[in-house]
Amino acid sequence: MSSFVPHTEEEISSMLSFLGLQSLDDLYTSIPEALRLGRPLGLPAALSEVEVIEKMELISSRNRPASRELVCFAGGGTYDHDLYSAPRALGSRSEFVTAYTPYQPEVAQGVLQALFEYQTLVSRLSGLPISNASLYDGASALVEAVNLAAARTRRSRVVISEAVNPHWRETVSTFAMGPGHEIEVAPVDAAGKTVWPEDASGVACYVVAYPNYLGLIEDVAALKRRAVEAGALLVVAYDPVAMSLLKTPGELGADVAVAEGQSLGIPLSFGGPYLGLFSTTAELVRLLPGRLVGETVDTRGNTAYVTTLRAREQDIRREKASSNVCTNQTLMAVWAAIHLSWLGRQGFRELGRRCLSGRHYLTSLMQERGIGTVHLGGGSVREFPVSLGRPASEVVEDMLGRGFLAGVALEGRRSIGAFEGALLVAVTEKRTKAEMDRYVDELAEVLK
Repeated sequence: MSSFVPHTEEEISSMLSFLGLQSLDDLYTSIPEALRLGRPLGLPAALSEVEVIEKMELISSRNRPASRELVCFAGGGTYDHDLYSAPRALGSRSEFVTAYTPYQPEVAQGVLQALFEYQTLVSRLSGLPISNASLYDGASALVEAVNLAAARTRRSRVVISEAVNPHWRETVSTFAMGPGHEIEVAPVDAAGKTVWPEDASGVACYVVAYPNYLGLIEDVAALKRRAVEAGALLVVAYDPVAMSLLKTPGELGADVAVAEGQSLGIPLSFGGPYLGLFSTTAELVRLLPGRLVGETVDTRGNTAYVTTLRAREQDIRREKASSNVCTNQTLMAVWAAIHLSWLGRQGFRELGRRCLSGRHYLTSLMQERGIGTVHLGGGSVREFPVSLGRPASEVVEDMLGRGFLAGVALEGRRSIGAFEGALLVAVTEKRTKAEMDRYVDELAEVLK
Protein backbone atom coordinates (compact mmCIF):
# COMPACT_ATOMS: atom_id res chain seq x y z
CA MET A 1 0.00 0.00 0.00
CA SER A 2 1.46 3.37 -0.96
CA SER A 3 1.29 6.38 1.30
CA PHE A 4 -1.10 9.26 0.59
CA VAL A 5 0.37 12.28 -1.20
CA PRO A 6 -2.05 15.25 -1.44
CA HIS A 7 -0.82 16.73 -4.76
CA THR A 8 -0.07 14.98 -8.02
CA GLU A 9 2.83 15.95 -10.27
CA GLU A 10 0.30 17.33 -12.77
CA GLU A 11 -1.30 19.56 -10.12
CA ILE A 12 2.09 20.88 -8.96
CA SER A 13 3.12 21.57 -12.56
CA SER A 14 -0.17 23.38 -13.21
CA MET A 15 0.26 25.52 -10.10
CA LEU A 16 3.84 26.49 -11.02
CA SER A 17 2.78 27.31 -14.56
CA PHE A 18 -0.02 29.56 -13.32
CA LEU A 19 2.44 31.36 -11.02
CA GLY A 20 5.08 31.65 -13.73
CA LEU A 21 7.63 29.64 -11.74
CA GLN A 22 10.00 26.86 -12.77
CA SER A 23 10.22 24.85 -9.53
CA LEU A 24 8.92 24.63 -5.96
CA ASP A 25 12.16 26.20 -4.78
CA ASP A 26 11.14 29.37 -6.63
CA LEU A 27 8.27 29.76 -4.14
CA TYR A 28 10.78 30.62 -1.42
CA THR A 29 13.04 33.13 -3.16
CA SER A 30 11.77 35.89 -0.84
CA ILE A 31 13.30 34.05 2.13
CA PRO A 32 16.97 34.99 2.69
CA GLU A 33 19.39 32.20 1.84
CA ALA A 34 20.86 32.24 5.37
CA LEU A 35 17.46 31.31 6.81
CA ARG A 36 16.86 28.33 4.55
CA LEU A 37 17.61 24.80 5.65
CA GLY A 38 20.20 24.29 2.94
CA ARG A 39 20.42 20.53 3.36
CA PRO A 40 18.20 17.46 2.86
CA LEU A 41 16.11 16.52 5.88
CA GLY A 42 17.04 12.86 5.54
CA LEU A 43 13.49 11.71 6.21
CA PRO A 44 12.80 7.97 6.06
CA ALA A 45 10.82 6.44 3.24
CA ALA A 46 7.04 6.85 3.37
CA LEU A 47 5.05 4.23 5.27
CA SER A 48 1.50 3.02 4.94
CA GLU A 49 -1.09 3.75 7.62
CA VAL A 50 -0.82 0.22 9.05
CA GLU A 51 2.98 0.43 9.17
CA VAL A 52 2.87 3.79 10.94
CA ILE A 53 0.47 2.45 13.58
CA GLU A 54 2.68 -0.60 14.17
CA LYS A 55 5.75 1.61 14.49
CA MET A 56 4.06 3.98 16.96
CA GLU A 57 2.78 1.05 19.04
CA LEU A 58 6.31 -0.36 19.19
CA ILE A 59 7.66 2.99 20.41
CA SER A 60 4.87 3.49 22.95
CA SER A 61 5.41 0.00 24.38
CA ARG A 62 8.76 1.23 25.73
CA ASN A 63 6.97 3.68 28.06
CA ARG A 64 6.60 2.89 31.75
CA PRO A 65 3.41 4.69 32.85
CA ALA A 66 3.56 6.17 36.33
CA SER A 67 -0.04 5.16 36.93
CA ARG A 68 0.63 1.47 36.29
CA GLU A 69 4.29 0.46 36.38
CA LEU A 70 5.98 3.03 38.61
CA VAL A 71 5.00 4.35 42.03
CA CYS A 72 5.10 8.09 41.47
CA PHE A 73 6.64 10.47 44.02
CA ALA A 74 7.42 13.08 41.33
CA GLY A 75 5.67 16.44 41.17
CA GLY A 76 7.20 19.75 40.19
CA GLY A 77 3.98 21.11 38.71
CA THR A 78 2.21 17.93 37.57
CA TYR A 79 0.93 15.29 39.98
CA ASP A 80 -0.29 11.71 40.13
CA HIS A 81 -3.73 12.18 41.70
CA ASP A 82 -6.75 9.90 41.70
CA LEU A 83 -8.78 10.17 38.50
CA TYR A 84 -12.51 9.51 38.54
CA SER A 85 -14.68 8.13 35.76
CA ALA A 86 -17.31 10.87 36.01
CA PRO A 87 -15.31 13.78 34.53
CA ARG A 88 -14.22 11.87 31.45
CA ALA A 89 -17.62 10.22 30.89
CA LEU A 90 -19.70 13.37 31.39
CA GLY A 91 -17.18 15.73 29.81
CA SER A 92 -17.19 13.62 26.65
CA ARG A 93 -20.94 13.96 26.11
CA SER A 94 -21.97 15.80 22.95
CA GLU A 95 -23.37 18.73 24.96
CA PHE A 96 -19.89 19.55 26.22
CA VAL A 97 -17.16 17.97 24.14
CA THR A 98 -15.15 20.60 22.28
CA ALA A 99 -11.56 21.78 22.47
CA TYR A 100 -12.39 25.50 22.49
CA THR A 101 -14.95 28.08 23.54
CA PRO A 102 -17.72 28.02 20.92
CA TYR A 103 -17.88 30.84 18.39
CA GLN A 104 -21.61 30.26 17.95
CA PRO A 105 -22.86 30.59 21.54
CA GLU A 106 -26.55 30.45 20.65
CA VAL A 107 -26.18 26.80 19.61
CA ALA A 108 -23.73 25.77 22.35
CA GLN A 109 -25.53 26.58 25.59
CA GLY A 110 -24.41 23.36 27.26
CA VAL A 111 -20.72 24.14 26.76
CA LEU A 112 -21.12 27.77 27.81
CA GLN A 113 -23.02 26.86 30.97
CA ALA A 114 -20.32 24.32 31.86
CA LEU A 115 -17.66 27.01 31.37
CA PHE A 116 -19.66 29.47 33.45
CA GLU A 117 -19.70 26.92 36.29
CA TYR A 118 -15.97 26.32 35.76
CA GLN A 119 -15.28 30.04 36.11
CA THR A 120 -17.29 30.11 39.34
CA LEU A 121 -15.32 27.20 40.79
CA VAL A 122 -11.97 28.74 39.81
CA SER A 123 -13.01 32.00 41.45
CA ARG A 124 -13.71 30.10 44.65
CA LEU A 125 -10.33 28.37 44.44
CA SER A 126 -8.45 31.61 43.86
CA GLY A 127 -10.52 33.89 46.08
CA LEU A 128 -10.82 36.42 43.24
CA PRO A 129 -14.14 37.41 41.66
CA ILE A 130 -13.31 37.17 37.94
CA SER A 131 -12.01 34.05 36.20
CA ASN A 132 -11.74 33.42 32.49
CA ALA A 133 -12.78 30.34 30.55
CA SER A 134 -9.21 28.92 30.89
CA LEU A 135 -5.87 29.24 29.11
CA TYR A 136 -3.53 26.64 27.63
CA ASP A 137 -1.56 25.80 30.79
CA GLY A 138 -0.03 27.34 33.90
CA ALA A 139 2.98 28.75 32.05
CA SER A 140 0.91 30.59 29.44
CA ALA A 141 -1.39 31.86 32.19
CA LEU A 142 1.62 33.39 33.95
CA VAL A 143 2.74 35.05 30.71
CA GLU A 144 -0.69 36.66 30.40
CA ALA A 145 -0.56 37.80 34.03
CA VAL A 146 2.76 39.55 33.43
CA ASN A 147 1.41 41.17 30.26
CA LEU A 148 -1.66 42.38 32.14
CA ALA A 149 0.49 43.89 34.90
CA ALA A 150 2.72 45.67 32.40
CA ALA A 151 -0.31 47.05 30.55
CA ARG A 152 -1.97 48.19 33.76
CA THR A 153 1.06 49.88 35.33
CA ARG A 154 2.74 50.96 32.06
CA ARG A 155 5.98 49.61 33.49
CA SER A 156 8.33 46.93 32.21
CA ARG A 157 10.21 45.60 35.27
CA VAL A 158 8.97 42.18 36.42
CA VAL A 159 10.38 40.68 39.63
CA ILE A 160 9.77 36.94 39.71
CA SER A 161 10.76 34.52 42.45
CA GLU A 162 13.38 31.91 41.65
CA ALA A 163 11.01 29.48 43.39
CA VAL A 164 8.42 29.83 40.62
CA ASN A 165 8.37 26.75 38.37
CA PRO A 166 11.63 27.05 36.33
CA HIS A 167 9.88 26.15 33.09
CA TRP A 168 7.27 28.83 33.70
CA ARG A 169 10.07 31.36 34.27
CA GLU A 170 11.68 30.32 31.00
CA THR A 171 8.37 30.76 29.20
CA VAL A 172 7.90 34.23 30.67
CA SER A 173 11.46 35.20 29.69
CA THR A 174 10.91 34.01 26.13
CA PHE A 175 7.67 35.95 25.71
CA ALA A 176 9.21 39.02 27.37
CA MET A 177 11.60 39.43 24.45
CA GLY A 178 8.71 40.67 22.30
CA PRO A 179 7.25 43.52 24.37
CA GLY A 180 10.60 44.15 26.10
CA HIS A 181 9.68 43.27 29.68
CA GLU A 182 12.70 43.31 32.01
CA ILE A 183 12.68 40.03 33.92
CA GLU A 184 14.48 40.06 37.26
CA VAL A 185 14.76 36.82 39.23
CA ALA A 186 14.68 37.16 43.04
CA PRO A 187 16.88 34.44 44.62
CA VAL A 188 15.87 31.85 47.18
CA ASP A 189 17.66 31.53 50.51
CA ALA A 190 18.71 28.33 52.32
CA ALA A 191 15.28 28.11 53.98
CA GLY A 192 13.52 28.03 50.62
CA LYS A 193 12.10 31.56 50.87
CA THR A 194 12.41 34.29 48.26
CA VAL A 195 14.70 37.26 48.97
CA TRP A 196 13.02 40.24 47.30
CA PRO A 197 15.12 43.20 46.11
CA GLU A 198 14.99 46.38 48.18
CA ASP A 199 14.83 48.57 45.08
CA ALA A 200 11.17 48.75 44.03
CA SER A 201 11.46 51.42 41.36
CA GLY A 202 9.62 50.75 38.13
CA VAL A 203 8.23 47.36 39.20
CA ALA A 204 5.15 46.31 37.23
CA CYS A 205 4.52 43.21 39.31
CA TYR A 206 5.95 40.79 41.80
CA VAL A 207 5.43 37.10 40.97
CA VAL A 208 5.43 34.55 43.78
CA ALA A 209 4.49 30.86 43.87
CA TYR A 210 2.18 29.65 46.64
CA PRO A 211 3.31 27.09 47.72
CA ASN A 212 6.51 27.60 45.78
CA TYR A 213 8.23 25.16 43.43
CA LEU A 214 9.95 23.55 46.44
CA GLY A 215 6.55 22.94 47.99
CA LEU A 216 7.25 25.50 50.73
CA ILE A 217 4.90 28.29 51.80
CA GLU A 218 5.98 31.89 51.21
CA ASP A 219 4.77 34.99 53.07
CA VAL A 220 2.41 36.29 50.41
CA ALA A 221 0.76 38.87 52.69
CA ALA A 222 4.12 40.55 53.32
CA LEU A 223 4.81 40.65 49.59
CA LYS A 224 1.43 42.31 49.05
CA ARG A 225 2.47 45.14 51.34
CA ARG A 226 5.69 45.54 49.34
CA ALA A 227 3.70 45.61 46.08
CA VAL A 228 1.31 48.27 47.38
CA GLU A 229 4.20 50.49 48.44
CA ALA A 230 5.78 50.08 44.99
CA GLY A 231 2.53 50.71 43.11
CA ALA A 232 2.93 47.26 41.56
CA LEU A 233 0.55 44.35 41.09
CA LEU A 234 0.88 41.08 42.98
CA VAL A 235 0.73 37.95 40.82
CA VAL A 236 0.38 34.65 42.68
CA ALA A 237 1.03 31.31 40.97
CA TYR A 238 -0.87 28.96 43.26
CA ASP A 239 -1.37 25.22 43.67
CA PRO A 240 -5.12 24.47 43.35
CA VAL A 241 -5.04 21.40 45.61
CA ALA A 242 -3.21 23.32 48.35
CA MET A 243 -6.12 25.77 48.40
CA SER A 244 -8.16 23.07 50.12
CA LEU A 245 -6.15 23.86 53.28
CA LEU A 246 -4.57 27.30 52.81
CA LYS A 247 -5.90 30.84 52.50
CA THR A 248 -6.65 31.73 48.90
CA PRO A 249 -4.50 34.16 46.87
CA GLY A 250 -7.41 36.58 46.93
CA GLU A 251 -7.54 36.54 50.73
CA LEU A 252 -3.82 37.37 50.77
CA GLY A 253 -4.20 40.33 48.44
CA ALA A 254 -3.37 38.94 45.00
CA ASP A 255 -4.32 41.12 42.04
CA VAL A 256 -3.93 38.20 39.64
CA ALA A 257 -3.83 34.47 40.44
CA VAL A 258 -2.75 31.79 37.98
CA ALA A 259 -2.39 28.04 38.27
CA GLU A 260 -1.88 24.77 36.44
CA GLY A 261 -5.15 22.81 36.59
CA GLN A 262 -3.73 19.36 35.77
CA SER A 263 -4.27 18.19 39.34
CA LEU A 264 -8.03 18.73 38.95
CA GLY A 265 -8.92 15.45 37.29
CA ILE A 266 -6.56 15.57 34.30
CA PRO A 267 -4.11 12.68 33.67
CA LEU A 268 -0.34 13.19 33.47
CA SER A 269 -0.50 12.41 29.74
CA PHE A 270 3.08 13.26 28.68
CA GLY A 271 2.67 16.93 29.55
CA GLY A 272 -0.65 17.79 27.98
CA PRO A 273 -3.17 18.87 27.12
CA TYR A 274 -3.28 20.68 30.44
CA LEU A 275 -5.23 23.64 31.79
CA GLY A 276 -4.35 27.23 32.69
CA LEU A 277 -6.35 28.86 35.49
CA PHE A 278 -6.56 32.66 35.48
CA SER A 279 -8.36 34.93 37.95
CA THR A 280 -8.25 38.61 38.75
CA THR A 281 -10.02 41.43 40.52
CA ALA A 282 -13.14 43.08 39.09
CA GLU A 283 -11.10 46.25 38.60
CA LEU A 284 -8.90 44.47 36.03
CA VAL A 285 -11.64 42.68 34.10
CA ARG A 286 -11.14 44.87 30.99
CA LEU A 287 -7.58 43.54 30.75
CA LEU A 288 -8.57 39.89 31.25
CA PRO A 289 -6.98 37.60 28.63
CA GLY A 290 -8.94 34.95 26.76
CA ARG A 291 -12.64 34.19 26.77
CA LEU A 292 -15.15 35.15 29.47
CA VAL A 293 -18.59 33.53 29.72
CA GLY A 294 -21.44 35.49 31.28
CA GLU A 295 -25.01 34.72 32.28
CA THR A 296 -27.95 36.66 30.82
CA VAL A 297 -31.53 36.06 29.59
CA ASP A 298 -32.79 35.48 26.07
CA THR A 299 -35.68 37.23 24.32
CA ARG A 300 -38.13 34.94 26.12
CA GLY A 301 -36.72 35.67 29.54
CA ASN A 302 -34.96 32.31 29.90
CA THR A 303 -31.48 31.99 31.37
CA ALA A 304 -28.83 32.05 28.65
CA TYR A 305 -25.05 32.11 28.45
CA VAL A 306 -22.83 34.22 26.21
CA THR A 307 -19.20 35.17 25.73
CA THR A 308 -19.08 38.68 27.13
CA LEU A 309 -16.96 41.86 27.22
CA ARG A 310 -15.67 40.84 23.81
CA ALA A 311 -14.36 44.31 22.99
CA ARG A 312 -11.14 43.56 24.89
CA GLU A 313 -10.29 40.56 22.64
CA GLN A 314 -7.82 40.53 19.76
CA ASP A 315 -10.28 39.22 17.16
CA ILE A 316 -12.22 42.47 17.63
CA ARG A 317 -9.72 45.12 18.76
CA ARG A 318 -6.68 43.63 17.02
CA GLU A 319 -3.55 45.63 17.91
CA LYS A 320 -5.42 47.49 20.69
CA ALA A 321 -6.39 44.28 22.50
CA SER A 322 -4.92 43.58 25.93
CA SER A 323 -4.05 40.01 24.92
CA ASN A 324 -3.47 37.96 21.78
CA VAL A 325 -5.15 34.91 23.29
CA CYS A 326 -8.45 34.10 21.57
CA THR A 327 -9.06 30.50 22.60
CA ASN A 328 -8.72 28.15 25.55
CA GLN A 329 -8.84 24.55 26.84
CA THR A 330 -12.58 23.97 27.05
CA LEU A 331 -12.46 20.18 27.22
CA MET A 332 -9.98 20.22 30.10
CA ALA A 333 -11.89 23.03 31.82
CA VAL A 334 -15.12 21.02 31.71
CA TRP A 335 -13.33 17.98 33.12
CA ALA A 336 -11.92 20.11 35.95
CA ALA A 337 -15.35 21.58 36.72
CA ILE A 338 -16.92 18.13 36.88
CA HIS A 339 -14.02 16.83 38.99
CA LEU A 340 -14.42 19.64 41.54
CA SER A 341 -18.19 19.26 41.57
CA TRP A 342 -17.84 15.51 42.04
CA LEU A 343 -15.56 16.01 45.04
CA GLY A 344 -17.61 18.83 46.55
CA ARG A 345 -16.38 21.14 49.28
CA GLN A 346 -15.94 18.35 51.83
CA GLY A 347 -14.30 15.94 49.40
CA PHE A 348 -11.90 18.60 48.19
CA ARG A 349 -10.89 19.40 51.75
CA GLU A 350 -10.42 15.69 52.46
CA LEU A 351 -8.17 15.43 49.40
CA GLY A 352 -5.90 18.12 50.83
CA ARG A 353 -5.86 16.50 54.26
CA ARG A 354 -4.84 13.15 52.79
CA CYS A 355 -1.98 14.78 50.86
CA LEU A 356 -0.82 16.61 53.98
CA SER A 357 -1.10 13.48 56.10
CA GLY A 358 0.94 11.48 53.60
CA ARG A 359 3.57 14.20 53.35
CA HIS A 360 3.84 14.36 57.14
CA TYR A 361 4.19 10.58 57.43
CA LEU A 362 6.84 10.35 54.71
CA THR A 363 8.97 13.23 55.98
CA SER A 364 8.80 11.89 59.54
CA LEU A 365 9.82 8.42 58.33
CA MET A 366 12.72 9.81 56.29
CA GLN A 367 13.96 11.83 59.25
CA GLU A 368 13.72 8.81 61.56
CA ARG A 369 15.70 6.69 59.08
CA GLY A 370 18.27 9.42 58.43
CA ILE A 371 17.43 9.68 54.73
CA GLY A 372 19.22 12.89 53.75
CA THR A 373 18.22 16.32 54.98
CA VAL A 374 14.52 17.08 54.67
CA HIS A 375 13.69 20.76 54.13
CA LEU A 376 10.28 21.92 55.32
CA GLY A 377 10.84 25.66 55.77
CA GLY A 378 7.65 27.25 57.12
CA GLY A 379 5.58 24.23 56.16
CA SER A 380 4.38 22.40 53.07
CA VAL A 381 1.26 20.57 51.93
CA ARG A 382 2.34 17.69 49.69
CA GLU A 383 5.82 18.45 48.34
CA PHE A 384 9.27 19.03 49.80
CA PRO A 385 12.97 18.93 48.86
CA VAL A 386 15.46 16.54 50.40
CA SER A 387 19.25 16.74 50.08
CA LEU A 388 20.62 13.23 49.74
CA GLY A 389 24.38 13.72 49.69
CA ARG A 390 24.62 12.67 46.05
CA PRO A 391 23.14 14.03 42.80
CA ALA A 392 19.39 13.50 42.73
CA SER A 393 19.49 12.52 39.06
CA GLU A 394 21.56 9.45 39.96
CA VAL A 395 19.12 8.52 42.71
CA VAL A 396 16.16 8.90 40.35
CA GLU A 397 17.85 6.61 37.82
CA ASP A 398 18.64 3.96 40.45
CA MET A 399 15.12 4.07 41.85
CA LEU A 400 13.57 3.47 38.42
CA GLY A 401 14.98 -0.03 38.45
CA ARG A 402 13.27 -0.57 41.81
CA GLY A 403 9.84 0.46 40.53
CA PHE A 404 9.74 4.08 41.72
CA LEU A 405 9.61 7.46 40.07
CA ALA A 406 11.50 8.89 43.03
CA GLY A 407 10.96 12.60 42.43
CA VAL A 408 12.25 15.53 40.42
CA ALA A 409 15.99 16.22 40.37
CA LEU A 410 16.66 19.90 41.10
CA GLU A 411 19.52 20.04 38.65
CA GLY A 412 20.31 21.88 35.43
CA ARG A 413 17.33 23.89 34.24
CA ARG A 414 15.36 22.84 37.32
CA SER A 415 17.99 23.93 39.85
CA ILE A 416 16.88 26.28 42.64
CA GLY A 417 19.59 28.22 44.48
CA ALA A 418 20.91 26.43 47.54
CA PHE A 419 18.86 23.34 46.64
CA GLU A 420 20.97 22.41 43.61
CA GLY A 421 21.21 18.61 43.43
CA ALA A 422 18.35 17.99 45.88
CA LEU A 423 15.39 15.70 45.19
CA LEU A 424 11.89 17.20 45.05
CA VAL A 425 9.41 14.68 46.45
CA ALA A 426 5.61 14.85 46.15
CA VAL A 427 3.01 12.85 48.08
CA THR A 428 -0.55 12.74 46.79
CA GLU A 429 -3.60 10.95 48.20
CA LYS A 430 -2.78 7.97 45.95
CA ARG A 431 0.33 7.02 47.90
CA THR A 432 -0.34 4.32 50.49
CA LYS A 433 1.52 3.71 53.73
CA ALA A 434 2.94 0.49 52.26
CA GLU A 435 4.26 2.36 49.21
CA MET A 436 5.88 5.02 51.37
CA ASP A 437 7.46 2.42 53.65
CA ARG A 438 8.89 0.56 50.65
CA TYR A 439 10.03 3.84 49.06
CA VAL A 440 12.10 4.73 52.12
CA ASP A 441 13.52 1.20 52.32
CA GLU A 442 14.63 1.35 48.68
CA LEU A 443 16.03 4.88 49.11
CA ALA A 444 18.09 3.68 52.06
CA GLU A 445 19.53 0.87 49.94
CA VAL A 446 20.32 3.19 47.02
CA LEU A 447 22.07 5.67 49.31
CA LYS A 448 24.33 3.10 51.01
